[in-house]
Formats: sequence, C-alpha cells, structure tokens
Amino acid sequence: MTRICLIAFLSILPLPVLAEPLPPGLQAARLLPGWIATDGSRMAALELVLEPGWKTYWRSPGDSGLPPEFDWSGSVNLVGVEFHWPQPEAIASGDDVSLGFHDRLVLPFTARPAQAGQPVELVAEISLGLCERICVPAHLSLRADGPDAHPDPEITQALARGPVRSPLRPACELREIEDGMQVNLHTPPAPVTPSPITAAAIELAQDPGIWVSSVQIVQMTDEVVLTADLVPPDGKPFEVDADKLRLTLIGPKGAVEMIGCNRAN
Repeated sequence: MTRICLIAFLSILPLPVLAEPLPPGLQAARLLPGWIATDGSRMAALELVLEPGWKTYWRSPGDSGLPPEFDWSGSVNLVGVEFHWPQPEAIASGDDVSLGFHDRLVLPFTARPAQAGQPVELVAEISLGLCERICVPAHLSLRADGPDAHPDPEITQALARGPVRSPLRPACELREIEDGMQVNLHTPPAPVTPSPITAAAIELAQDPGIWVSSVQIVQMTDEVVLTADLVPPDGKPFEVDADKLRLTLIGPKGAVEMIGCNRAN
C-alpha cells in the first residue's frame, strides 16, 4: 500500500522543463544581459557560439546568405533596438564570397525604453542562417536576465571591433539596369581605405526590402571602384537616395564605413 501511494505521489510531481534544443551548428546562444547606460537605455548583446566549420551571416551578407531577423514583440517597455555590428569576415564558398562570422559572434545592441526610468525586459525571437556545407534556416527564442551593475567587457570589446566611421563621401554613378539600379562608387586608395580591401558591402537604408548584390572590387592606382546591383521587390528601376547609401570596406586590420555619396551623373 505504501509503495502504491508513493508511485501515485511521484506521478503528480511536475516534470522538469527541458531547455529548447539548439539548431545544428550552434554550441550556445544567449542574450548577454548588459547594463544600464547613463542615458537610461540598456546595452546588451546577442552571443552565438558556433560549431567548428559553421558560420552565420552579417546584416548584409551578399548574393547568398540569410541575414538575421529579430522580433522583439515579447519584450516589455521596449521602443526600439539599435545594433552595433562588429566587423564581419569575408567567407569564400566556391566562387561566392559572403560576409559573416565563424566561431563566435557577440552582437551588441542598444535597447531604448518606452518609459524612461522603468526596466526593459528583453525577449527575442530570432531567425537566422547557419551554414556548413549547406545553409539551414534556424530559429531561436531567447530571454535576457536583468542588467548587471557594471559594463560587460565582452560587450565593450565587441563594440570596439566595429567599423571606423569616415567623413569621406565617395563619388558615385547610378544607372538603370533591367531589374533595378547599379551603383559605382569611387574611393581613394590607402591610407583612407583598408589595404588591401578583402571585401566590401553596399547597403541602402531607404528601403530594407531592396536586395543588394555582392560588391565587385577593382583596385586601381589612384582609386578603388566598387560596383553592386540594387534590386527592389518589383524588379524595376527606381530613384536612389544617394544620402542613404552606406559603404563598408573590410581589410585584414579593420573596416571603414562611409555614409552617402556624391553623384557624378
């Protein structure tokens, strides 16, 4: 009788909650809780630890690759998130070069409160691409602990690895192509730009739905010419706001970022 009662008692105990399994290619994933900045915003970060040989993508990976997407709707007292991307790597796969990360990514971000002085609770639903020989879409559901009292050195080190902003606005030419626009940017060589330039990205902030190709780089004696195609969802030529173009030049010792260009045509 005692044994029967004990079995019945054990059967109504709550079962342990199992952690959501990580997708293939990840050893660990979490939101680093960060700290509260002097302006009242919260500095935090996404940390991904990748399996050997796996990669994930930068915000603008090139012809192929899945840039991460974030849904913060489960958060509390959050009005907006600003990412501070570290310098990506140029990752070759056959004839294609994409921009992304091996081994480990710490992606800092600023979380701005809807109500100043009230705590921000961070909950993220994240869709991203993870690749070894082939790429697979992955999904993460992450929640951050409360902020720490002091800045996290892991996050401050990642902030220091971001591109250096240059005041230079390169000359640019824009022309129509069948399904959109093509942009040519002309920048001076080193020491203004990295030497050599191992990879580059051109982005257009006026519409996040515009697809941007990988950048072709031609290094000449007195300038570097960078070319990319900009294709909108409707596949037609469109008016490009030259002030909204962002150029990132990546070299072995760092990256340089330029905002806007001066139209030559």
